[in-house]
Amino acid sequence: MGKGGWQEFSAGASTARPAAAGAADTPRPQQRVRVQRTKAGKGGKTVTAITGMEISDADARALLKRLKARAGSGGTLKDGVIELQGDQVAICLETLTAEGFRPRQAGG
Repeated sequence: MGKGGWQEFSAGASTARPAAAGAADTPRPQQRVRVQRTKAGKGGKTVTAITGMEISDADARALLKRLKARAGSGGTLKDGVIELQGDQVAICLETLTAEGFRPRQAGG
């Protein structure tokens, strides 16, 4: 990127965590899981994004299914980031804590 370049903060490349050799071996309580409410690039719609989880794709899909059922909303898994429709921060924090993670709310 050259001088004066601008990059959107919520772009997938900027929020992706670097893959470490033992990434899958990190215990759930030690992972930096962030739950953030955002509207960036979603046409003004509020989305709850969960980033920083170092789990397999199959485990992430199973977790997404449980989160969608608990929140009563739709969602998707894109590039290792779980996105739920609407403001579901409180529900996500409760569910992730019950799953053994130590989630933190990011942003406002």
